[in-house]
Amino acid sequence: MNYTGKKLLILGGANPHVKVVESAKEMGIMTIVTDYLPHSPAKAIADIALNYNIYDIDLLVEYGKVHRIDGVLGFSLDPTQKPAQQIASRLGLPTFGNDIQLTALTDKTAFKALCKRAKVDIIPEFSEDHLEAVEFPCLVKPGESRGSRGVSVCYNHEELKQALNVAAALSATGKCVIEKYLTTYQDLTISYLVKDGKATLISVGDRYPGREEDNLNRQLSGTIQPSRFTEMYLRTADERIKSMITEVLQIKNGPVFFQGFTDGKTVRLYDPGLRFPGNEYERIYKKATGLDPMKSIISYCVGGDILDYDGQMEGSYDLNGKLCLQYMINVGPGVIAKFEGLDAIASAPFVLDVRQHHFVGDVIEATGDVRHRAGEISILTERNAQCLAEAVAFIQEHLVIEDKDGNDLIISPFDRNLILQHYAE
Repeated sequence: MNYTGKKLLILGGANPHVKVVESAKEMGIMTIVTDYLPHSPAKAIADIALNYNIYDIDLLVEYGKVHRIDGVLGFSLDPTQKPAQQIASRLGLPTFGNDIQLTALTDKTAFKALCKRAKVDIIPEFSEDHLEAVEFPCLVKPGESRGSRGVSVCYNHEELKQALNVAAALSATGKCVIEKYLTTYQDLTISYLVKDGKATLISVGDRYPGREEDNLNRQLSGTIQPSRFTEMYLRTADERIKSMITEVLQIKNGPVFFQGFTDGKTVRLYDPGLRFPGNEYERIYKKATGLDPMKSIISYCVGGDILDYDGQMEGSYDLNGKLCLQYMINVGPGVIAKFEGLDAIASAPFVLDVRQHHFVGDVIEATGDVRHRAGEISILTERNAQCLAEAVAFIQEHLVIEDKDGNDLIISPFDRNLILQHYAE
């Protein structure tokens, strides 16, 4: 298909959307990015930047009609998914999922019901009506997917009550989810690409959180792919989850992702999305395999096919024997006065991509969420734990982020010893 001159409306201009704009431009597609913010990273590089709120469906539909757009994409943020589907549907354009499917993959209560129907394991949960039965530690979050917003770990009933108030305030329905907090289990991220009713596993990764003392235990310090539990996942969960996607939920085309915990014997899902995850992995995947999942979904949105590269995506989760790390730079709280080392890091042969989100002068507040993330570094090495650990050591030796008094603002740096413990052959 010739994409030249096609017009893609991208909902949201945050950092994850930058790679959408870049990929679409490589395809010859005109990019139009909208959100309510006057300045957004993706809007800065788009062909056209709009200040329309993504929830103003009527306005965006009218814009789409007048300017004859060819596709709409919400990409990696949950709040963009339903608006993208609604706008595309009203314009008669391709879209990922229908209202029922999107609800099942954004509303946590609906998702749990879906998993039970498909006999897919989930995390034990507790009722808001019987708080006396809650087992601690527990995790509280809004009933709808909100990334890390409104998520709290609780160790007693007083913390639980406070957490419920916070989560309810961020929930459109006022509902909350209370789950057992599986502190000793490995956190996983799992991605599929569905084409014509066939789901192909393209990613299984191990997610490592920040430290609890930094209040970043619900944020990432890094993700390693492929997961050390990949074979277990394929053996115990893959077929059931593919069946849930294509037979129970009946998704025909699009990206689907999940997060879950594993004890090494089974996988318990806790978060879904009819999208790719927000953190970087598409460039790593493309470098390791030669396949491009970002362009696959862009193609579909503007009227082409989902690109599966003649079936080559089958088995591509192995990254051709490579090992990769998405390294998160977490900072704060404080005011950044010095930020150095990224140029030297970017020049290293094992570094594929460096993204900077915070800069000198930025004020970092103690929010405990993704706003602590000052940047991301994508690393790809041979499948050798020592090589990957040395790459992390190189990054940590060169990266300097300080306040005006010379205090180190970097918090929850990735523990490179985990690489040697978990991935050594």
